[in-house]
Amino acid sequence: MILQIPHQKHTAATIALGLLLVLCLTACGNSSLNAPPIDPASDAFVLVNANLYTMNPEQEKAAAMVVENGVITFVGDTVSARSKAQPNAAIIDLAGKTVIPGFQDVHMHPLEAESPFASTCLLSNEEINAENFIPELKACAPEQLATDWVLGAGHSVFTLLQATRLPIEILDEAIPDRPAVIVEETSHSVWVNSLALELAGIDKDTPNPQGGVIVKDADSGALTGILFDAAGDLVLNQAWLPTKEIKALNYTGLLNAIQRLNRFGITSVAEARTYWKRDFQDAWLQAEQDGKLTVRAHLNLWAYPNDDDDTQIATLKSLYRNEPDSLISIRQIKVYSDGIIINTTAAMLEDYVKILGDIPSANGLNYFSQTRLEKYIAALDPQGFDFHVHAIGDRAVRESLNAIEAAQSGNRRHRLTHLEVVNPDDYSRFKSLNVSADMQVTGEFSQPDHWPENEPLIGKRAAPLIPLKDIFNSGARIILSSDWDVSSLSPFVGIQNAVTREPQNLPNVTVAVKAYTLNAAYALNQEATTGSLEVGKFADFIVLDRNIFTIKPTTISQTRVEQTWLQGKLVFELRNNP
Repeated sequence: MILQIPHQKHTAATIALGLLLVLCLTACGNSSLNAPPIDPASDAFVLVNANLYTMNPEQEKAAAMVVENGVITFVGDTVSARSKAQPNAAIIDLAGKTVIPGFQDVHMHPLEAESPFASTCLLSNEEINAENFIPELKACAPEQLATDWVLGAGHSVFTLLQATRLPIEILDEAIPDRPAVIVEETSHSVWVNSLALELAGIDKDTPNPQGGVIVKDADSGALTGILFDAAGDLVLNQAWLPTKEIKALNYTGLLNAIQRLNRFGITSVAEARTYWKRDFQDAWLQAEQDGKLTVRAHLNLWAYPNDDDDTQIATLKSLYRNEPDSLISIRQIKVYSDGIIINTTAAMLEDYVKILGDIPSANGLNYFSQTRLEKYIAALDPQGFDFHVHAIGDRAVRESLNAIEAAQSGNRRHRLTHLEVVNPDDYSRFKSLNVSADMQVTGEFSQPDHWPENEPLIGKRAAPLIPLKDIFNSGARIILSSDWDVSSLSPFVGIQNAVTREPQNLPNVTVAVKAYTLNAAYALNQEATTGSLEVGKFADFIVLDRNIFTIKPTTISQTRVEQTWLQGKLVFELRNNP
């Protein structure tokens, strides 16, 4: 990239800009691109000789873009851009580099993914013998920070279900003197020891909570130490009680997560489970206050399935936040309709072929029933809240669409997420109800060659899993997201998979990028200001090391982001040196 600072007017602003550039080049070392540290409050710059894919259907491609005070003022050809720029604007020559809008990931868990508090004991999901976890657990337990609890994650629930001993006996042997809770790789079950159950007040006579199962041994009725879905929250709510030390670790983790987001070109996110009882929102607000928030953050308040409805609704209303000058909004609610297929807790229209882990129902379970979801939408939709509904089974999808149809006010941006099994009769309802279909295809489990793995549980309904093409062809608004850290954070993995996962693929890369940008912006209620590169919108954009629209689709996942810009400010630049 060639940077030109005009010489016509050596104003204080241009001199300061030049000094800042020198300082950056001296301090930052070598980099693939050397962009000026633009101050969006006072400066302007022009991208020229670029390869812009705008996601604006009225002007799909351009070669130049003018940015003033963080807002795009012109998109078009290089000659016109130079003539329309302010006299003291920095000229950034991209030498043909590809530019697209910043990615917007509407479903992820950044604080949970990166908090040092939550990830002390990291187990492998490839280990098939639970007994082999004992040495690892003994070694990692003393490393736990900020609490007497031991926390961890990563194992497969099938490793525990196939153990020769009760899983609780194995964990008791590994960690006998402290409560321990290890979250399974999907986050839909936990493995606990006896002390954890005792502190949570769970014994063999404790009834299953709404949306969860306290798994017992089929022969003896003894507690196994496995808690499915919302039953795990009974323990996690104890372990995560916010203290000053825990909140400090969560904040540190969030800052690390934000840096990772920018490295992948992500400029807007929705935290898909903002556990307000754990004060997750405080970490985000602190990041903005400290000037370290470099993404637009939409916090999805978690709807606790076992709380009193009226009390919870009142609390959710009190947490609403929509300040125009802030990077943070709190105007979305995250609700689980059901569980997941591999637990046999996803809500299905027809019974499972086989039930796992003492599940009391043959067709899955509900965190929130259709009637209860209607109540929450009716109460919170008019207050300005959009709903982000986890729906994996076909019954959960239908019930969620029914609830939205019955209760929405008609001007909101509700979306269903996951959509692993969808009855074809419901495909067209996404468009007719203006409900966005948010899908994740970054994980290997979502690829067609993995679909047969679900056949022992749901038979012929195992295919297609995540009917991306079918729902797109119905006219629905499609969104792609990551569900990080359950799956890869990289949007490029998601784009590659989305266009190559035949027979359930999107038609081309442009459609997939739109699903990660403009469509996602709609779901976040910010399509008027972000999501495409056009006049009047914020300059949220990324520079890529290759043209993902012309390379072989099977190589898109190798793409790297060279620069990420948020509202005209450079927030990430790829370095050549380690």
